[in-house]
Amino acid sequence: MNPLKRLYIRTTGYSYTNMGRLFLRLFVGLMMMQFGIRQLSDFDAAVAAFPDFLGLDHAFALTVMIIIEIGCSIFIMFGFLTRLMCLFPMLAMVAAEWHLLASGSTIPYLLTWEQLGYLPVMFIGIYFFIILVGPGKISVDYFLSLHIIHSDNYSEAELEEV
Repeated sequence: MNPLKRLYIRTTGYSYTNMGRLFLRLFVGLMMMQFGIRQLSDFDAAVAAFPDFLGLDHAFALTVMIIIEIGCSIFIMFGFLTRLMCLFPMLAMVAAEWHLLASGSTIPYLLTWEQLGYLPVMFIGIYFFIILVGPGKISVDYFLSLHIIHSDNYSEAELEEV
């Protein structure tokens, strides 16, 4: 076969979905974790700027957000309870987007790509994608599933769709 055709087949025909899922989990985990670490490192200033949400005071709401941003990110990066751990930051980003749009500082349809309004939406999309596709085979979830299936004497065909 022609080397150019072989290169084309190799670059387009092969799929690295599990590596892609690992990369996306690591990427979104690190990106979200850095928000939590920044807020934790400068907690006093962050509390003053953080809104009270659902009747919670500023400090408690910020503490919950930091726990979600750091704790869930660690779980997502390792691929442990991945789908469940994506729900909390996804809901936090929905709340952040709601707060940004409800604050009235900017009319929603006039937001530009440089403003903060698009950041929560990006995270919502990534978390939704991870919930849909799952953590992949390079994750603690997959290895635990293998262990459970083997201990119950089932075949690995149970995990074919993973």
